[in-house]
Amino acid sequence: MEEVVLLIVGAGPAGLATAACLSQFSIPYVIVERENCSASLWRNRTYDRLKLHLAREFCELPHMPYPADTPTYIPKNTFIKYVDDYIECFTIHPRYLTVVESSTYDFNGKYWSIMARDMAKCTIVNYRAKFLVVASGENSVENIPVVPGLENFSGVAIHSSCYKSGIDYSGRNVLVIGSGNSGMEITYDLASHGANTSIVIRSPIHVMTKELIRLGMTLVHYLPLKMIDGLLLMMANFVFGDLSRHGITRPENGPLVLKSETGRSAVIDVGTIGLIKNDKIKVHGRITKIKGKIIEFEGGKEASFDAIVFATGYKSTANSWLKNDKDMLNSDGLPKKEFPNHWKGANGLYCAGLGRRGLAGIAMDAKNIANDIKRSRLYVQLN
Repeated sequence: MEEVVLLIVGAGPAGLATAACLSQFSIPYVIVERENCSASLWRNRTYDRLKLHLAREFCELPHMPYPADTPTYIPKNTFIKYVDDYIECFTIHPRYLTVVESSTYDFNGKYWSIMARDMAKCTIVNYRAKFLVVASGENSVENIPVVPGLENFSGVAIHSSCYKSGIDYSGRNVLVIGSGNSGMEITYDLASHGANTSIVIRSPIHVMTKELIRLGMTLVHYLPLKMIDGLLLMMANFVFGDLSRHGITRPENGPLVLKSETGRSAVIDVGTIGLIKNDKIKVHGRITKIKGKIIEFEGGKEASFDAIVFATGYKSTANSWLKNDKDMLNSDGLPKKEFPNHWKGANGLYCAGLGRRGLAGIAMDAKNIANDIKRSRLYVQLN
């Protein structure tokens, strides 16, 4: 049994940011990570052309700005270099290949009892911690929806986490399922590499430019969200026109209100809309059935595909190991409380990076957690 003041589960940006904020107050911690590296989602499960969709001022981790020569919209490899520099700057030493299997709160002893498996040594490690931070991420495992007949699809079906570049799909018929930022950008990448590309758009989405989103996020300090949304929608109409005839409709709420209330982001166009308008990318509705390589859509339309890319997001796995918490997380492993009060549970339990607010939200969570622990009566008693 290893006695620790605080255990952080996860060495992605949320866990690293929390570690850095704790170090500012000299609060001791141990950070464990199931993968063999930090920020594994960014390193291993993202496509080659990825850039951060928000301007760099909204994507900093706490206490370390980007270098002055960093581009406004940061490429994946530049962000990974920033993460590596962050780890070095704050002397963070994650214990890699350490998988938390269970974590329960002992109400008599007033501590968290955590059982983890050291995959490198094939041993069990037990921790006893006064504080526990869930930073394992909302994007822990791939989410692939149930599609009738998918098991009989005779082509290649992958999740977007396995997609790297459209160069491997040139000349092939490819269907992308999912119309968030990843889905729309992968669709563009496929079409740009000569694939015959289609996309399933099942729900209403807002389409914006990166400049419009940057403007909106700047104005939130000065104007109500609904007023900003009205301005953004007017400008988006001017840029994109009426997209409903191309199979793209808008949600009832504006983009910033929608993000605030549900965590759903607007799609930042990288050129996909232009290709849709020029009929170089086809838009389909919901899939009803798969028969071999033939996919049937709502309305009875059918088409043949060689490959499917599921850009359908991820799921949190926190509920698989966090055993007796009833207050902080719901059945999907996400916070029950609404942002910005989602980060604190009971009995020294916290979460970082589960508020669906991106890197800016991660920074807020990490600072809140460190400040709260510093002020807590339990931590004062330990010292």
